[in-house]
Amino acid sequence: MGLGSWFRKIRGKDNNDGGAAEYVAPPPPTDKDILAALNRVNAMLREGNAPPVVISRVVRIARTIHQTLPRLNDLGPGSQDGYSLMATATDYLPEAVGGYLRLPREWADTRPIDGNKTSLMVLIEQLELLGVTMDKIFDAANRADAQALIAHGRFLEAKFGHSSTGGPDLTLGTP
Repeated sequence: MGLGSWFRKIRGKDNNDGGAAEYVAPPPPTDKDILAALNRVNAMLREGNAPPVVISRVVRIARTIHQTLPRLNDLGPGSQDGYSLMATATDYLPEAVGGYLRLPREWADTRPIDGNKTSLMVLIEQLELLGVTMDKIFDAANRADAQALIAHGRFLEAKFGHSSTGGPDLTLGTP
């Protein structure tokens, strides 16, 4: 192998025809990949002896992601919300939890690192932000069906004249 072909190979341009190699992006994570990432975070929490305050917030985030996954397509292909959900499960959440768990527990929970905030406080703020964001994405994923329900109710009201008061008056007794 000559020096020129070695440089082409290093730069990814050696594909036997002298042309540039074509980059193929990896496929996006599947629902199975997202759930596996959440399972890895749960394992990290167990192995790292995470405090209950951390576990409860991660459980809330994971539950919301689980609830949103079946409706992810309702957000539209390539949506920012869909990407945020996927990135939260596979990157943001594991990185936040992992960063905290790599620290000695007593040090992380008692020593200020950001002003007066300990590592635990910083993590809780991050988890709260992720939780609120996942709630908003879940709401967005359900909004289309909720709007369809409202539209159907308005159609029925227009068709039959008024909204229901719970059914006809069914008082028993004398007429």
